[in-house]
Amino acid sequence: MREECFVTGGTGYIGQHLLAQLTAKGHPVSVLMRKPEGLPALQQLVNQHGGDGSLLSAVAGDLAKPELGLSAEALLQVQRAKVVFHLGAHFAWGLSLEQARAVTVNGAVRVAQLAAKHGSRLLMLSGFMLENHAHLRRVGVDLEQPQRTDWPAVYRRVGGYEGSKLEAHFKVLECMRALGGELTIVHPATVCGHSQTGHILPAQPLAELISNLASGKLSAIPGTAQHWLPLVTVDFLVALMIAAALDPSQVGQQILALDEHTPNLPGMLGVLAERLKLKPPRRFMPIGVLRWLLKIPGLPKLLSTSPESLDFIQTTRFDTSATKALALKYQLRWPDITQAMQTTVTYLAR
Repeated sequence: MREECFVTGGTGYIGQHLLAQLTAKGHPVSVLMRKPEGLPALQQLVNQHGGDGSLLSAVAGDLAKPELGLSAEALLQVQRAKVVFHLGAHFAWGLSLEQARAVTVNGAVRVAQLAAKHGSRLLMLSGFMLENHAHLRRVGVDLEQPQRTDWPAVYRRVGGYEGSKLEAHFKVLECMRALGGELTIVHPATVCGHSQTGHILPAQPLAELISNLASGKLSAIPGTAQHWLPLVTVDFLVALMIAAALDPSQVGQQILALDEHTPNLPGMLGVLAERLKLKPPRRFMPIGVLRWLLKIPGLPKLLSTSPESLDFIQTTRFDTSATKALALKYQLRWPDITQAMQTTVTYLAR
C-alpha cells in the first residue's frame, strides 16, 4: 500500500536514506524544507541512493516557527499525509538550552500536535540513551513523573544536544497522550554508514571518530575493555523505521535500533585501524579522566572531541528482542556490522 508521507529532517543523513527507501517503495513524500528551492538537489541525492526523487515535493516551513511556519496551502498538503516521520533536530555540540530547545524540543511538539490534529500516525526518531534507564536517573530525569524533571539541570549534565533529545522525547509522549495521537518511537544507536555503499556524512559521530583515528588524535581507548559504542547501519535503521511506521501493531511501541553484534570499543577501533592500515591504540584512558581533560580550554577542538559525546560510550547492554521480532516479521536482514564499518572507512578514504 502506498501511503502519502510527511518528513521533517529529510535533508539530513538519515533523512536522505529514509526518502530514498520510501520513494523506492512508491510512497509520495512531502519534505519540510527551510529552503524549498533546494528540492532539485535533494531529489538528485535521493536518486543516487536508489530512490525516486520525482515522488518528492517540498513544503516551505521551519521547526523553530509557530505552526512550523506553514502557509495555508502547505498545511493542506501536509494534512494529506497518513504517516509523519519526524527526524528534525538541531545537531551540534555546545548548544545552549535555548538553542537546543528551539528546534529539537519545541519543533517536535509542534509536529506531534500537527500529526494528532489531522489523524496522522507519527514516527519519531529519538535516541538509544533513552533505553538506558540507569543513565537517565543518574542525569536527573524523573522517569515516574517526567514533568517534574529539572530540565535545565539535565542540560547542564549532558549538554544541549542530548538534553534536548531527552526532553523532546518526554514532551512528545505527554503531548500525544493528551491529544490521543498515534505514536511510534525508534531509538537509534550511533549510525554507521550504508552497509553496501558505506555512504556517510563527515559530521556524523562515527565519521568523526574514524577521522580522529586516521589523524592520530585518538591515541588511547576511552573507558575499559567493557565499553562499547553501539552502532546501526543507516539502511537497516531506515528499513526498521518504515516497517514500524506502517504497521498498526507498532502504535504505542518504542523500537531500539541497535546492533548487539557491535564489537567493544577496542575491537571496533581494531577493525577501523586495520582498514586504515594503522596500528590501533592499545592503552586505556578512564572516561572520567578524559572528561576532566576536555574541560581544558582549546583541548576539545584540538582533539576534535566533545565531552558531550562521551556519554554514548558505555558498558550497558540492551534488550533487542522486540527489534528482532519486528525485523523477522518483515524479513529485514541485519547487515554484518563489522563489514559495514570497513565499508564506511573505505567510503571516507576515497
